[in-house]
Amino acid sequence: MDSILVLDRWLHFLAGITWIGLLYYFNLVQTQAVAAANNDSQGPGPAAISKYVAPRALFFFRWSALVTWLSGLIYLETAPQYSIHGAFTLGVGAHNLALTTIGMGAWLGTIMLFNVWVLIWPNQKKLLGFVEATPEKKKKAARVAFLASRTNTMLSLPMLLFMGGASHGLLF
Repeated sequence: MDSILVLDRWLHFLAGITWIGLLYYFNLVQTQAVAAANNDSQGPGPAAISKYVAPRALFFFRWSALVTWLSGLIYLETAPQYSIHGAFTLGVGAHNLALTTIGMGAWLGTIMLFNVWVLIWPNQKKLLGFVEATPEKKKKAARVAFLASRTNTMLSLPMLLFMGGASHGLLF
């Protein structure tokens, strides 16, 4: 295997771990921690999370999503058994189950990337005060970001199954 292909695959793998790890952090840890901080009248409140943790975590979250997607695209184009066109057309016409499998993962990853950059990040900027927003707009932003993030959490398991299945023989 070409050394560039190997490095790209590892970059894809490591960036993906970062992206999905932070996705799970936001959904399983931070959301509940902010709710608990809001209910604790004796505690420091959620400001520390919103001011120090969330912006840094969101930085790595959105950029690891982009690096994962781009390195996946490069992998699809350089790996001899795949192609971008073949994957995104789900191998239709090629009668190639590996393209169908990895294509499903690629489409789920693309939807998840869209959610990160178009739904989650712009709305988080309102919630964190990076963009001015009325209380009503912040309430709507919180709901949109929450739903997009939960959607990504639900899509992550089948996405990982399809991506891993294509290269490890678990074809459907």
